[in-house]
Amino acid sequence: MTETSLTQITLLLLTLVALVSAGLCGYLFLRVKRQERRHQALINVLRNEIRAMTNGSIGMGNRLLAIEQKLDMTVEKQQELENRDPGVLAYNQAARLMEMGADVDDLVRSCGIGRPEAELMALLHRELSPDTQTLPPHH
Repeated sequence: MTETSLTQITLLLLTLVALVSAGLCGYLFLRVKRQERRHQALINVLRNEIRAMTNGSIGMGNRLLAIEQKLDMTVEKQQELENRDPGVLAYNQAARLMEMGADVDDLVRSCGIGRPEAELMALLHRELSPDTQTLPPHH
């Protein structure tokens, strides 16, 4: 083999390597671009989901604030109504005392209600109390 044919073979091999490398680079470039488009689409989907969740949270927060305001107004109105009628105030105090374990005499002394009313409240408290156990009937 002559030196010129060796040079030609070397040039031919280098050209072939360069073409294969260029083809491989082109293929990899297209593949990276395709993955970039997929990732961008996924980012857009996630961005939309986050936006929807944020809007939902804001809406829920606004509803919660509205409910809280209504509850505050209701509590205020209830307090106003209870404060208008001194009898209701005495009965509310008596109910709280019953829940704390007061007896009929305590209610009469502390709340200024009559004994029959205090006995009735004690009976109602016993009937409505969830931890009161009913006794079996006598035969």
